Amino acid sequence: MLAGSFLGDANSRLLPASIPFGFFAAAAVFHMAAWVALFVGAGDVAGFAGGPGPVLAAIHLLTLGVLAMVAIGASFQLLPVATRQPLIRIWPARLCFWLMVPGVVLLSGGMTGASTLALQIGSGMVASALFVFAALSADNLRRAGAMPVVAAHCWAALCALAISAGLGVIMITDFSLGFLTNHTAVAVAHMLLAAFGFMGLLVLGFSLILIPMFALSRSLPTKPTWAQMWLAVLAIAFAAIAVFADNAGLFLAAIVIAVSAASVYLWLMGNALRTGMRKRLGISMLLVRLSWGLLLVALLLGFCIIVDIPAPNLPALFGFTVLVGWLLTFLLGVLQRIVPFLASMHASGKGGLPPLLSDLTPDLPLKLHAGFHLIALMACSVGILFDSTRVLQIGESAGFAGSVAFAVFLGLVLSKLNASPPKA
Repeated sequence: MLAGSFLGDANSRLLPASIPFGFFAAAAVFHMAAWVALFVGAGDVAGFAGGPGPVLAAIHLLTLGVLAMVAIGASFQLLPVATRQPLIRIWPARLCFWLMVPGVVLLSGGMTGASTLALQIGSGMVASALFVFAALSADNLRRAGAMPVVAAHCWAALCALAISAGLGVIMITDFSLGFLTNHTAVAVAHMLLAAFGFMGLLVLGFSLILIPMFALSRSLPTKPTWAQMWLAVLAIAFAAIAVFADNAGLFLAAIVIAVSAASVYLWLMGNALRTGMRKRLGISMLLVRLSWGLLLVALLLGFCIIVDIPAPNLPALFGFTVLVGWLLTFLLGVLQRIVPFLASMHASGKGGLPPLLSDLTPDLPLKLHAGFHLIALMACSVGILFDSTRVLQIGESAGFAGSVAFAVFLGLVLSKLNASPPKA
């Protein structure tokens, strides 16, 4: 039903192609830059515990430059479809892009320790861009009349974004003034709210739209989707409180609730795939399935940290598994479907015959990307666990090669989008 709705009346809510594809193209560039920064700081990855340097820059190139950039571009296009309400204005979306891109460049550059001024200006620009995104999204959600459970996920994600961004600004100010008594607790809360609260809730919410649409499945049952949302919100709240209270019991409760939320989510996704009319979903769904498994691995690692399992470098492995294993793998898998689909929709508005999705999905770059990405996940995980800089650099080199292949895929799709359509 959702796929039919999108194909039937979504043309009236399509944004100019330059908006979503601009965010996706910027994410592809930052994706490459993140692997380069990790390679430069490979010796500090396994034992990373915060502080300026290439690793901190790489983390924010990934979280802000890739994950948030993709989330913003996709949300600007998908929210109007889900809510059946167009964006109130187009120009703020463009403003968000032109604040976000140079802001991430300056912020990540400042985080290497090169310039405090760049750090402050970059953080201000990124915070402003996120405010514009939140304001546009909140206005659209306020007018939403359809898919209330997706809207609820997005409202919760925006709340987590606001708190996480506020904590980020406080930490950057603390670099200069040094007023925080527990900088580490603020940093951990910032990471949890950004990764699980903002990005995680968007992933859970938009999965309710995207996975059934990809599989052409029937509508998902309503009660489990609400249970998924409330369990996830409760787990994130417990974890954030536990950080500041330094309470292991609350952490354990957060993990148990998070596993329950993940279980409901995976049951819903499995139900969508089982009932879908399209069974062969290609490499993109392999990456998505892998991300689901790595979500469970991340929660297991979180449990090991809380109960103090004597394994080396667990915090770094946990962060890598959450950011690269779960979130990045999921978004890259989904983008392989979204990008050709949106390109086809835009091309159909130019007149003539719209290109087939298969013609807009070059296989070789996606196969290369998937292979290199898997090598990067395995090698970097081993390198972190055994504190091996050489193995980490092998994994980071593979990750960079995969990011180049993904950028080639995106470039080929955009080149076909800009080509003149054949006459009917």
